[in-house]
Amino acid sequence: MWLDIQIFGFRALWSPYFMLFIALIGLIYFLITGPFRHKFGKNPKVSIKQQSYFYTALLLIYLVKGAPVDVLSHITLTAHMIQMAIYLLIVPILMIKGIPVWIWEKIIYLPVIRPIVKLGTKPLVSLLLFNGFFSIYHIPIIFNFAQSSQFTHDTVHTMLFIAAFMMWFPLISSLKEFNQLQPLLKVGYIFANTVLITPACALIIFAPDPLYAAYTEEGAWIQALSLCVPSDVLQGLAPALTGPEMFTPISTIIDQQLGGIIMKTIQEITYGITLASIVSSWFRSRNKSIDPLPSASIESY
Repeated sequence: MWLDIQIFGFRALWSPYFMLFIALIGLIYFLITGPFRHKFGKNPKVSIKQQSYFYTALLLIYLVKGAPVDVLSHITLTAHMIQMAIYLLIVPILMIKGIPVWIWEKIIYLPVIRPIVKLGTKPLVSLLLFNGFFSIYHIPIIFNFAQSSQFTHDTVHTMLFIAAFMMWFPLISSLKEFNQLQPLLKVGYIFANTVLITPACALIIFAPDPLYAAYTEEGAWIQALSLCVPSDVLQGLAPALTGPEMFTPISTIIDQQLGGIIMKTIQEITYGITLASIVSSWFRSRNKSIDPLPSASIESY
């Protein structure tokens, strides 16, 4: 018998405290880039496009980490992979583009932060940092450990998020110091990312058996659910919960394979759009650099 996730209640499905936290970040962004902008210097007004990028990023963070997708991510690996693809591949792009350069300068050029960002955004370091961390995270023993407590879960996901920022910064940063790769090197950088992330996706897609106890073993699954379902609610439901199959018609192995395919597909689409944008900008800059023939020279013929 399949059950509806509504049984977990409003707090689990909609995370009202997390919603308020995201709304607070949006308010702070509005105040800093709007009414209080001049308190930080003579800074230009933030464009509507930048605002839309940032607020869209906040909305996506809430949708994948606070809305029902978060509960579903502890029931099916497919939902988890959708969550992580948006969280690590799309949200950082929108935030980097949505935060104006003068705010980045005030954050990154702090004495403690600058050397860390400088090292972490070196192309080779950022490639290995993000893709290595992503691959290690999906090793079954590490993945299951990350689901074992709220602290480890939040710590691992935060570190992945920071690594994702480091990976995207050399490609799209508005700070010239951190965006010095030539277009051809950026193409190679994107290609390297697609290659390095493939083993983790392949492990998930082609594994002959389910890999993760958090989706196959009742005790580990209940522990994973405790990360997003209030303890009083979960205690009342626990005797009736036997596993993810109560909420989904697909088998655990099919769910695992589908999750790996979705992660790889979203990754390819995201990198493909980024690549097209880089190549397009490159061609536009080359066309602008080609000066037309002087009118005097034309008239002399």
